[in-house]
Amino acid sequence: AFTADGYFRTGDIGVFNEKGYLKIVDRKKDMIIVSGFNVYPNEVEAVAAACAGVAECACVGRPDEKTGEAVRLFVAKAPGASLSEDDLIAHCRRELAAYKVPKDVRFLDALPKSTVGKILRRELRDQA
Repeated sequence: AFTADGYFRTGDIGVFNEKGYLKIVDRKKDMIIVSGFNVYPNEVEAVAAACAGVAECACVGRPDEKTGEAVRLFVAKAPGASLSEDDLIAHCRRELAAYKVPKDVRFLDALPKSTVGKILRRELRDQA
């Protein structure tokens, strides 16, 4: 869909770096808005994935009475990992701004994926 001034809307969110290059950081439909602040799932997921015991993860927004939305993190543990929700949230608190820290964590055996291996966020949103 082109805009009136000739731009093409992709649904991607990007930022320009110091050299003027555009870097795609996330998808607009995946963005979570917590108390008016934008939370990019890729940022939260990168931090969570660096925590020992996480095989893979994905986050989505879930309704929250105080903040409008809150971050819910879904995690598939690495085999034999003894990772707890408290451990993971503490790890995220050390690395992320307070509004980006997951409010809760759901552990799954495996994240839902498409036939080509993409995580199905809409299925996770349905569980949120």
